Amino acid sequence: MPNVVVIGAQWGDEGKGRIVDLISEKVDIIARYQGGNNAGHTIVIGDEKVVLHHLPSGILREGKVSVIGNGVVIDPKVLLEEIRDLRAAGYKADCDNLKISDRAHVIMPYHKEIDKGREESNGNTKIGTTGRGIGPVYEDKAARRGIKVSDLIDTDALSQRLKDVLPDRNLYISKVLGKEPLNFENILEQYSIYGKELMEFTCDVSKLLNDSITEGKNILFEGAQGALLDIDFGTYPYVTSSSASSGGACTGTGVSPTRIDSVLGIAKAYTTRVGEGPFTSEISGDTEQRLRELGGEYGATTGRSRRCGWFDAFAIKYASMINGISYIALTKLDVLSGFEKINICTAYRYKGQVLSDYPSNNHMLSECEPVYKELEGWNEDISCAKDVTELPTQARRYLDAIEESTGVPLYAVSLGASREKILFLNEIF
Repeated sequence: MPNVVVIGAQWGDEGKGRIVDLISEKVDIIARYQGGNNAGHTIVIGDEKVVLHHLPSGILREGKVSVIGNGVVIDPKVLLEEIRDLRAAGYKADCDNLKISDRAHVIMPYHKEIDKGREESNGNTKIGTTGRGIGPVYEDKAARRGIKVSDLIDTDALSQRLKDVLPDRNLYISKVLGKEPLNFENILEQYSIYGKELMEFTCDVSKLLNDSITEGKNILFEGAQGALLDIDFGTYPYVTSSSASSGGACTGTGVSPTRIDSVLGIAKAYTTRVGEGPFTSEISGDTEQRLRELGGEYGATTGRSRRCGWFDAFAIKYASMINGISYIALTKLDVLSGFEKINICTAYRYKGQVLSDYPSNNHMLSECEPVYKELEGWNEDISCAKDVTELPTQARRYLDAIEESTGVPLYAVSLGASREKILFLNEIF
């Protein structure tokens, strides 16, 4: 059976949660491999909307095992609240269907203090973080001063790690950021309680996943954010702090790349971005606001307005190259109904020259101009189409143009938020 990585092919917010929810019925295990509660996955089931932050989207499917891998950073308070909310809504979330890596790193109170303090002091050079401590905890992980879940569930280990780490973090908070230092006893007491509550879910996730593959089970690896926010290959420094690319599925779960069969990239029928950073196909004025309102382009985690632009095929080609994208699932095609003209960005122009490669230099990227291919729009409501042949000719031409300009075939096209409003054009499983 195939093991598939699902990634965002743009700057996040592409609708990964919904696609994972849809195809998770075809797999045995859904494994989240990076990011933290700065991600928000929204799934609509009937009249009910569920927003997940830490938990894999597959947690809503009966009979599936959801896994939080070692590459994810965990805010235990938020995770426990999410588990309680799911249970209150009638969903199962216990040690049978939820497993958490004991190697995952923990977001501590000082990480959030540092994150917010830095953004406040950065002024015009701010990155646009969510203030949830994601960057600082990954920073501590790399600096070998992190606290793992295995420490959290062992009070003695947690006490020792806090004694080793907190003085350094408090010094930074007080001397650099000018804020009050945090209390050791308060943190130890509260986080020891969190550890006891999470203990039943923890295990060696890498062994669980590898044993499951050997047994013939298939796994869906779920990323957060998007390929263009990857710490190495994104629009640095306006990126997230982890490997949001398909390679992160291996380092974030302990599963070898030889055991992964394909990569599914999720992309909107247009492009959005939250926060700061270059955005070549960004538009403005009434057209942008219309896209934002029709698409509901407000962050599931922060509520922030998303910047909107035309579909950026040049960026998708780059994302496809570095991630090995086999197919694209295109979301929110219905949002484009009613636009007289629709553009696809097929290339970037820099100082009069059309580029052949995606720039790695952020200053250069910020000065690029889009090269557009203009297509005719359509006025029909396409949300009830049951087959691609029922779409207007212009909509089908738009889909063809996306495949041609990205060089990647379409796996599926969504026409609305609910589970049934999706057309499958190819088969992965």
